[in-house]
Amino acid sequence: MKIEIRANWSHALLVCKKCQKRAKASFGPEGDRSLAKALKRRLPAGKGRKARLGVVEVPCLDICPKKGVVLIDTRHPDRWQIVRENADIDRLAEDLSA
Repeated sequence: MKIEIRANWSHALLVCKKCQKRAKASFGPEGDRSLAKALKRRLPAGKGRKARLGVVEVPCLDICPKKGVVLIDTRHPDRWQIVRENADIDRLAEDLSA
């Protein structure tokens, strides 16, 4: 039985699932209901563990901003971001993939 499973992720983006639900916002020009889906479409992520990076929805992060979603880039775990519903998703994706 395998104990370790290899993944090609260089890093992961953690998106608060509860914030997405509470915000009731649409992200991006396609009107995606969740920030995670919008980021997955725009980032060169791929699918599953063979992707270049991962976008993971996590339970509540206890920040709960009004009309925003908490996002953590695992390359910088000390800097949490609040993404507002009117944010430019293309620019955000560009910043996160760099």
